[in-house]
Amino acid sequence: MEKHDLLHEFPEHKDKIHDLKVSNENFRKLFDEYHEVEHHIHRINMGSEIANDNFVHELKAKLLYMKDEIYSHLNK
Repeated sequence: MEKHDLLHEFPEHKDKIHDLKVSNENFRKLFDEYHEVEHHIHRINMGSEIANDNFVHELKAKLLYMKDEIYSHLNK
């Protein structure tokens, strides 16, 4: 199963991600929450956790929303 962590999603922004994580608390919280949700989805996809389709859909929608928010921070 493919990982969707931010360094794989935005490799061209590796340095900016690091800078924002250490300088912007809101970005760091968003970054941490993104990774929590991404890991949760990954565990479900790998069969380590069981979840119904609606819950998985909600998690994926949340992940996409957070990814858009992160992308907007990276392009300021």
